[in-house]
Amino acid sequence: MAADQLVNADDLEAPLISSAVSYHDEHRSRIRRSTSNTTSQVALIGSNLCPIESLDYELIENDFLKQDWRSRGPGHIVRYVILKWTLCFLVGALAGAVGFFNNLAVENIAGVKFVITSNMMLVRKFGWAFGVFAGTNFVLLMFASMITTFISPAAAGSGIPEVKAYLNGVDAPDIFSLKTFFVKVVGCIAAVSSSLYVGKAGPMIHTSACIASILGQGGSRKYKLTCKWLRYFKNDRDRRDLVTCGSGAGVAAAFRAPVGGVLFALECVSSWWRSALLWRAFFTTAVVVVILRALIDICNSGKCGLFGKGGLIMFDVTSANITYHVIDLPPVLVLGVVGGILGSLYNFLLEKVLRVYTLINEKGHVYKLLLAASVSIFTSCCLFGLPWLASCKPCPAGLSEACPSIGRSGNFKKFQCAPDHYNDLASLFFNTNDDAIRNLYSAGTDNVFQKSSVFLFFIASYFLGIISYGLAVPSGLFVPVILTGATYGRLVGMLMGSHSTLNHGLFAVLGSASLLGGSMRMTVSVCVIILELTNNLLLLPLVMLVLLISKTVADVFNADVYDMLVKLKGLPYLEAHAEPYMRQLTVGDVVGGPLQIFNGVEKVSNIVHLLKTTGHHGFPVVDEPPFSSSPVLFGLILRAHLLVLLKKKTFLHARTLVSIDVSKQFSAEDFAKRGSGKHENIEGIDLTAEEMDMYVDLHPYTNTSPYTVVETMSLAKALILFREVGLRHLLVIPKSSSRAPVVGILTRHDFMPEHILGTHPFLLQSRWKTIRLGKSNLIEIFSGLC
Repeated sequence: MAADQLVNADDLEAPLISSAVSYHDEHRSRIRRSTSNTTSQVALIGSNLCPIESLDYELIENDFLKQDWRSRGPGHIVRYVILKWTLCFLVGALAGAVGFFNNLAVENIAGVKFVITSNMMLVRKFGWAFGVFAGTNFVLLMFASMITTFISPAAAGSGIPEVKAYLNGVDAPDIFSLKTFFVKVVGCIAAVSSSLYVGKAGPMIHTSACIASILGQGGSRKYKLTCKWLRYFKNDRDRRDLVTCGSGAGVAAAFRAPVGGVLFALECVSSWWRSALLWRAFFTTAVVVVILRALIDICNSGKCGLFGKGGLIMFDVTSANITYHVIDLPPVLVLGVVGGILGSLYNFLLEKVLRVYTLINEKGHVYKLLLAASVSIFTSCCLFGLPWLASCKPCPAGLSEACPSIGRSGNFKKFQCAPDHYNDLASLFFNTNDDAIRNLYSAGTDNVFQKSSVFLFFIASYFLGIISYGLAVPSGLFVPVILTGATYGRLVGMLMGSHSTLNHGLFAVLGSASLLGGSMRMTVSVCVIILELTNNLLLLPLVMLVLLISKTVADVFNADVYDMLVKLKGLPYLEAHAEPYMRQLTVGDVVGGPLQIFNGVEKVSNIVHLLKTTGHHGFPVVDEPPFSSSPVLFGLILRAHLLVLLKKKTFLHARTLVSIDVSKQFSAEDFAKRGSGKHENIEGIDLTAEEMDMYVDLHPYTNTSPYTVVETMSLAKALILFREVGLRHLLVIPKSSSRAPVVGILTRHDFMPEHILGTHPFLLQSRWKTIRLGKSNLIEIFSGLC
């Protein structure tokens, strides 16, 4: 957890490193290095527990691949560059098309549902209207829940925590598979159309990341859809960059915000960034908005169905000329402070609800479906029942839109009211989330909504958004938070009355920014997304102010929602900073064992035995006499490469170095990384007894320059190296040359607090001590400075 987040709900906390533990106590508390790492190797992916593995962004340097690189000419480089930009173009084009399709499908499906319900309300068949409304919502949500539960559990949720973990170096089965992509698209459309308080922005980010990963896998050997051009992208580094571009394209497709998409990828999900990636991500999001613009023009000609407008979430509805004065600053400050409190409370309650939902979902598929059914029925009852509490209002004179708006979206829903009257609460509840936000953002509507209706809608949307997330359906948090924040902002504007010159629509926009900053803690990206949503640059100073205040206030209480979800799912995410207690340890204190080592020329039976009895993915290769004068570390070989050698069966009859050109036996494609979550299995390789007694020369396939650290390096320093380079294995070598050439291997799980504090419990006393900044503490601090 970041230092600026380590604060109590009532007191501001400051991190202190305890000095109460002496060196001798620390030394006695250390556990032997033979202790193995017992931290969890599974995480909650979507709605199911799945095994997880680390990605390897390190460039492998062995004799075989070096020879392959030397054989490449200028033409290979040109094809590689063209391929990168071509794939970025395809990711942007497909993401734009999918985002347009999602929005259009939701508009039409939800529109038909609301029209049928409204027609029944017109003829006073309220019971039938509720039955159709609740029944349609139930069928849509159960369909989404069933395809997610039985076809692709990895498609549940927003997918942003999984994308964020992947870009940090964590891989899991099916997070970017083709079936996850289809379930994410279809399930999201059904879930959002069911009036569930979920959004389609988060799933759109995951969907675009799926598109990028599928394209980046270089085709499919199974379906013979690959070629030599695509082999360049069969490594984790290039796929990581493409998925990063895909995540930015998802935001651009969801909000038609290209710059916001790039900044979102940079600020929220990416762990590694560089200028070349910035340029490609911007190109990808630019392609998205061009595709969207072309498709929206088609809709403007009336070819998108009865209800399809194709406008996406583009709220170009605020005042054209915005003026604000000093008198407006106090209400904006209040908006930011309260928004930070509400956002942190939102995260707190959401975590509690998700823990309960996890316990329910663990009981099996039936319980997942029953939970989804219960939430659907409860939500339908709220949406249909609460508008009855609002009084009918006469339609204002001189309106540019129909009042009441029957069978269409708008600010004036008739519901149960008499002719020429409307129900303002139904105008919010009986709409899609996008249309409800548009109503709240609208300028010139200061007298349209009643305070009681807005307050009731705020309470309902706040808690419905919390209980709706966590079901076994594709669902996002962005749009529900924007909607709840808009309601809160408009309510504050109504309470301010004449004390502010800002209209209620502008307060709604600032309320959305406030709650987004309080919940998600993103500042730069959210600021730009809000500006691109409203198409009004004049809001920039106020949006910046609100975001800075709300984030600062919310950081006092807890972490942002996506960090909370990553932790709740058990994903081994490496932070960009090291905890202070890590400086009290060296890498030799935490390295696990027992260490498994291969000789430079190893017996086949030994390789098979270790691959079957261990789950390690990297093994040190040590040369011993007669291949060297003394034991020396030659390098590191990966499990995947060992499986290729066993599968090809290029064995030696004697323990000697290979004497033939290995490039004639293998190609670089043989050692290319397979797709996300796809791995070879040792059980699928059949070897005879004669082959088991033969040998394999590992030298040509061993990475001869793995990253190494001396055992006396601090754990904090090793963590920074491990994360910044994007390693999967970090070899620990001894301080003395008289010992074995390698002490152990550090992996991602060795840096997890659960492992470190579990093996060194004395650090619990000094992890992060806190002080209460009360009156006496402040006096003491400032007197010490004088």
